[in-house]
Amino acid sequence: MASAKYSRIDNNSNNNNNRRSSSSNYCSTITLVAFVGLCLVGIWMMTSSSVVPDQNGDDPAQEKKSQLQDQVTPVINDSNGCSNAPQFEDNPGDLPEDATKGDSNGSPAKDDSNGNLTTLENQENTEETKLVESKKDNEQSDSEGREKNNDSGENSGGQGDSEENLDDKKSDPEETKEKLDSNKNEKKSDSDDGEKKPDENSSETNGDKVDGQIEGKVDQNDNEEDKSSAEAKDDSQVKNQSLNEVFPSGAQSELLNETMSQIGSFSTQAVESKNEKETQLSSREYSWKLCNSTAGPDYIPCLDNWEAIRHLPSTKHYEHRERHCPEKPPTCLIPLPKGYKRPIEWPKSREKIWYYNVPHTKLAEFKGHQNWVKFTGEYLTFPGGGTQFKHGALHYIDFIEESVPDIAWGKRSRVILDVGCGVASFGGFLFDRNVLAMSFAPKDEHEAQVQFALERGIPAVSAVMGTKRLPYPGRVFDIVHCARGKLLLELNRVLRPGGFFVWSATPVYQKKPDDVEIWKAMVELTKAMCWELVNKTRKDAVNGVAVATFKKPTSNNCYEQRSKQEPQLCPESDDPNAAWNVPLQTCMHKVPVAVSERGSQWPLQWLARLEKSPYWLLSSQVGVYGKAAPEDFAADYEHWKRVVKSYINGMGINLSSVRNVMDMRAVYGGFAAALKDLNLWVMNVVPIDSPDTLPIIYERGLFGMYHDWCESFSTYPRSYDLLHADHLFSKIKKRFV
Repeated sequence: MASAKYSRIDNNSNNNNNRRSSSSNYCSTITLVAFVGLCLVGIWMMTSSSVVPDQNGDDPAQEKKSQLQDQVTPVINDSNGCSNAPQFEDNPGDLPEDATKGDSNGSPAKDDSNGNLTTLENQENTEETKLVESKKDNEQSDSEGREKNNDSGENSGGQGDSEENLDDKKSDPEETKEKLDSNKNEKKSDSDDGEKKPDENSSETNGDKVDGQIEGKVDQNDNEEDKSSAEAKDDSQVKNQSLNEVFPSGAQSELLNETMSQIGSFSTQAVESKNEKETQLSSREYSWKLCNSTAGPDYIPCLDNWEAIRHLPSTKHYEHRERHCPEKPPTCLIPLPKGYKRPIEWPKSREKIWYYNVPHTKLAEFKGHQNWVKFTGEYLTFPGGGTQFKHGALHYIDFIEESVPDIAWGKRSRVILDVGCGVASFGGFLFDRNVLAMSFAPKDEHEAQVQFALERGIPAVSAVMGTKRLPYPGRVFDIVHCARGKLLLELNRVLRPGGFFVWSATPVYQKKPDDVEIWKAMVELTKAMCWELVNKTRKDAVNGVAVATFKKPTSNNCYEQRSKQEPQLCPESDDPNAAWNVPLQTCMHKVPVAVSERGSQWPLQWLARLEKSPYWLLSSQVGVYGKAAPEDFAADYEHWKRVVKSYINGMGINLSSVRNVMDMRAVYGGFAAALKDLNLWVMNVVPIDSPDTLPIIYERGLFGMYHDWCESFSTYPRSYDLLHADHLFSKIKKRFV
C-alpha cells in the first residue's frame, strides 16, 4: 500500500511537475512568438517609413550602419540563444526571399523566422522592405566575403562573390529554379546589371560567432564602402543596383530600359551646362585690333616686314623686294583708306578707278608723260598707255601678232607672263583677245603699280626676280613678255618649249651707246640659250617702238652641239617644277622629248584645251580623287559645273558684279573652268602641301600659283571680289594638330 501510495504520490508529483513544465513551456512559447512578432512589426514599421535611398547609390555610410543596427539588435538579443543573424549573412542575392526557405544550412529557428517574415511581407505587399534588406544583406555578406576571399574581393569588388554564389545556387537547384521562373523578369534585370552576389560561406558561421562579429562587420562595411565610393560613382553596376532598390519590380524592367539608353529622352544637366557655356563663349565678340604698320591701308605682311629687311646682309639682288614673312603671322585688321568706295565695275574700271581707293599720285607724276596713269578729280584714269604703247595697248598687241603670226592670240597663245608690267594695261587689253596675262612687278618706288592693276580688275601679283624662283611650275607659259639680262634663265624655266619671248625694250630700237651694248649682250645670251630670233621689227609708226621676238627650242640638239657649254645644263636631279622658296640656278633644263612627257607637244587650241584632258595625263595614273587620272579630270569638271549652277541659282550669288576671283584650293581648275562664260578671271592657288596639279591648270589655258596659306599672300589688301575655299581650312587645321 505504501508502495502504491508513494507511487501515486510520485505520479502526482510528476504530473504536477509536467503540468508546471508544460505551462512554463507554453508561456515561453507565447512570449517568444509575441516577442518575435513585435520585432518583425517593428522592423516592418521602420523599413516601411524609411527614406527611399538615392538612385545614384551614394547613401552615406553612417545611415546604412544605423538602419542595419536597428534591424539586427532585437534578433541577436533573443533569449533562446537561436540567433537569426544568418539571415543577414546568407543573402539570396538576386533571388526572392521565399526561394531560400529550404536552405539546408539554416537552423529551424531561422527557417521559421524567415517564413514568418516572408508571410508578413507578402500579406502587407512590402516589396520595398525586401529590397532594402537585400541590399543591406549584400553589403554585410560582401564584407565577410572579402575577409575569406581577399583576392576575389580586392580584384573585382563583387565579382568574386558572384563566382562563389554559383555554388550557393547549386545547393538547392530544384527550388531555386522554381523561384527563378516565378521571378523571371526581375532576375533577368538583376543579372544583366551585374548585381553583387552573397557569400555562401557566411551561412556556415555559428550563432555565437555572428553575435560577436556583426557590429564589427557593420563598421567594416562602412569602411569598405568609403574606400570604394570613388569607383562606385562611375560604375554602371552600382547605378543599376540602386535603381532595383528604389523601384518595385513591376516598373523595374521599363526603367532599366531607360538606364540602358543612359538618359532616355532627357538631356543631362552636365550636357546642358556645357552647351550653354560654349554658346556664351562663341557669342562673345572678338576685339579685333588694327595693324600698326607704316604701310597703313596697303600693308602686306610678307613684303613690309622691315624688321627682317633691316637685317639682310645684302640688297644688290633685290633681296629687300622678296618675301620675308614674320615668324608670328599678324592677327590684326588692315584699315580702309579714308574715303574708300565700292570699286567701279568692269569694263569701266579698266579706264578709271576711284582715287581714294588707291590714293597715290607719285606714279602719275613720274609716268604721266607715258600715259600710264593720270589724276583727274576724284578718279585715276588710264589712257591705255605704257612705256612701249603710249597711244594704246590694243594697237601694240595687234602689232606683235602681225610681226609673228604664229603667236595667234587667243588660239595658240592663251596664257602669258608679263614681267615688269607697270599698271598692267597690256594684260588688261589682252582680255579682248581671249588671252590671260599673269602680270607681276615689285612693290618698289613705282608706288602701287600692282595695286592699280588689281583695282582695275586686271590679274597681277607683287613679285620680283631676285634670288628665288618664281612661284610657277616649269614649262607652262605660252609667251613671256618683257625682261632682260641673265634673269632670262628663270624665264626659260617657265616658258613652254616652242613658246615665244617678246621683248620691246629700248635697246631693241634705240641707237644710244648703252642700248647698243645691251642689245649686243642680249643677242649673245639668247644664242647661247639656243633661242631663235624669229623677227625684229622696225619702229611702229604709231607708238614709235620695235619688237624682237625669240623662240625657245623644241629639242635638245642645239644644247648638245654648242661649242661652249654656257649657260650649263641643269643636272637631271634638278626638278624644274620645284618653285617654292627655291634659289635661282644659273643653268637650263633640257627639253622633254618623250611623247607622253609634258612639254613635248603644244597644247590644243583654246577653247578645246580647257575641256579635254591633257595628252600626258595617263589612265595608268591615279587622280586626286582616286579614279584614273583622265576620269578624275572629267569628273571634277562635271562636278564644278553643277556646283557653280547651284551657287548662282540656289544661293543667289550675283556674279555679274564680280571681277577678281581667287580659288584658294584649286585642284584641276574645275571651278575656274566652270566660270569660263562669265566676264571675270580666277587666280588658281595650289597650296604647297596639296597634290601638285598646277601644271594641269596651265595646260587647260588657265593660270595660278603656289602658296603656303600659313603665310600672307603677295597681294595688296582689298584685291579680290570673291574668295572660294573648298576643303581648305580643314586641311590647314591638320597641319597644327
